[in-house]
Amino acid sequence: MKLINIGFGNMVSDARLIAIASPESMPIKRIIQDSKERGTLIDATFGRKTRAVLVMDSDHVVLSALQPEKIAARMAGESEAEETDDE
Repeated sequence: MKLINIGFGNMVSDARLIAIASPESMPIKRIIQDSKERGTLIDATFGRKTRAVLVMDSDHVVLSALQPEKIAARMAGESEAEETDDE
């Protein structure tokens, strides 16, 4: 299990992550609203603008202030670093 930093010291497990999306589209806004109503929304933005929405396999939705591309790069960067350590 690898943990991905999603900003401000908050981490999520990469094994439980299903999708990283931008919060701009109406379907993603509906997912956020539905999650808020169900009580499964985790706001990790620390009061900043939401730039990425992470959908987890546990039906939780995590809001992050980092760009989706930056989170994806952190995922890729961590896996590449571990591969080079194994050699």
